[in-house]
Amino acid sequence: MSATAASVTRHDWSLAEVKALFEQPFNDLIFQAQGVHRQHFDANRVQVSTLLSIKTGACPEDCKYCPQSGHYNTGLDKEKLMEVQKVLEAAAEAKAIGSTRFCMGAAWKHPSAKDMPYVLKMVEGVKALGLETCMTLGKLDQEQTKALAAAGLDYYNHNLDTSPEFYGNIITTRTYADRLETLSYVRESGMKICSGGILGMGESLNDRAGLLIQLANLPEHPESVPINMLVKVKGTPLAEEQDVDPFDFIRMLAVARIMMPKSHVRLSAGREQMNEQMQALAFLAGANSIFYGEKLLTTGNPQADKDMLLFERLGIQPEAREEHDDEVHQAAIEQALVEQRDSKLFYDAASA
Repeated sequence: MSATAASVTRHDWSLAEVKALFEQPFNDLIFQAQGVHRQHFDANRVQVSTLLSIKTGACPEDCKYCPQSGHYNTGLDKEKLMEVQKVLEAAAEAKAIGSTRFCMGAAWKHPSAKDMPYVLKMVEGVKALGLETCMTLGKLDQEQTKALAAAGLDYYNHNLDTSPEFYGNIITTRTYADRLETLSYVRESGMKICSGGILGMGESLNDRAGLLIQLANLPEHPESVPINMLVKVKGTPLAEEQDVDPFDFIRMLAVARIMMPKSHVRLSAGREQMNEQMQALAFLAGANSIFYGEKLLTTGNPQADKDMLLFERLGIQPEAREEHDDEVHQAAIEQALVEQRDSKLFYDAASA
């Protein structure tokens, strides 16, 4: 299959086709993915987001990978919903070092009526700072989805996690249909979708292909597709799972790029365990979005200055939300990094 043919946006992928992509020689797959990537994106630009936990721990869901689940003893302190002003301060700090999108995550099965007004104020405040806004709050009903859209929320993150067939091995407190329903509500409201999954939970190649088929065969592709590598946390049922083979992880990114050519494919959780060479391969395979900052909700993430140094070595620049003079924009980011190198950015609620 040529790169040109593969870059056509499709919503009818079959399991046999996707497995054939995975089973290509590694060099052929990466070459194809890079060709598709260059048809739709600047290959040397990466979108940068910052993720903040606005409410940590005691989640009623039983996701076997998650240290925030109330079903497992992981030693994580429980935190109440953050104050709106503290969230806005964290967003301003994220913007100062180059993030263009600010993502807020709450450990809920679904947002409650009493918390929604505060959540909406967070969206409005972050939007006013000139940042793109993203939230992950669990399952939404139509009324909540419309309210978030009206407040100015740009993206809603709701991962499918894995294939429908493997899903029951990982989560029992929320159905796959529930997740697809929330994504449908988000799309109907006019917001953009951020949805992906996790590798390393014991899933098969068919499950990895099945996850990408679910995402790519949606009526519209998610604008953002985070591909996570399991971060194994002591106390969770998946703490002893085998590590993901690095080349298998890169293959997942490449196949996601081919199947969803216009989506941002995010190199997400697990970067703390990836060396620079693996991250460089990820960008070559078509990943063009990262989380930027010290933590992803409750797990570690490479520090912002390390990311910028790697970007410099690879000739990559952050994707700007608005057009800026590249040299001026880059200099401003680097200066902010120098000034804030030793400060504790972004985090409050999930500092435990």
